[in-house]
Amino acid sequence: MKEQFERTSLLIGEEAINKLNNSKVLIFGVGGVGGYVAEALARTGVGSITIVDKDTVSESNINRQIIALHSTVGRDKVDVLKERMLDINPNLQVDARKCFFLPENAHEFDFSQYDYIVDAVDTVTAKLQIIVQAKEAGVPVISAMGAGNKVHPEMFEIADIYKTEMCPLAKVMRRELKNRGIKKLKVVYSKEKPVYKGDVPGSIAFSPSVAGLLMASEVVRDLCEA
Repeated sequence: MKEQFERTSLLIGEEAINKLNNSKVLIFGVGGVGGYVAEALARTGVGSITIVDKDTVSESNINRQIIALHSTVGRDKVDVLKERMLDINPNLQVDARKCFFLPENAHEFDFSQYDYIVDAVDTVTAKLQIIVQAKEAGVPVISAMGAGNKVHPEMFEIADIYKTEMCPLAKVMRRELKNRGIKKLKVVYSKEKPVYKGDVPGSIAFSPSVAGLLMASEVVRDLCEA
């Protein structure tokens, strides 16, 4: 076992480290939430990670996204994140896909090749397609609800979608998933009432980061217990 995973092994054991090293995770969206998911999974020892996003780093991302620096503005997010992940673990297998996941290109992704799916995208249409496709493939999936307009990170938690409250995005997702016959879905969401309502959501450093780290911790636990 590599020295960089020794401290993690003290908490979860060498067998779990080996499980993570042999696991493949697919992450959709590597912005405020997804970037932290990817970082944490790389640091914890997941062996293969596919990251999917077509966006570029903008200056407005610097307040909350782990890949956003003045030196990375204008670059493709997946390229910046891949470099960072390989600097964390040079043995990590990283597949960077420069596209937005949509129903039109969903056929290009074989979910059955992965051990876990992470949904950290913003649009309802894409989220629904990811969830339905994961359920059809029989692969565990976790979905991020709204992380914007929140200033109390301690109010984020993991729950089933049908036990969520307050989150406007979760409300829409509950209705749409029920219409599609999806009976359960693990999500990270906040019980906090949105503090701002505008065309562009407000954001702050510690809300999407906490949401992403919560998601990563759940993915790691599930993979280790599989």
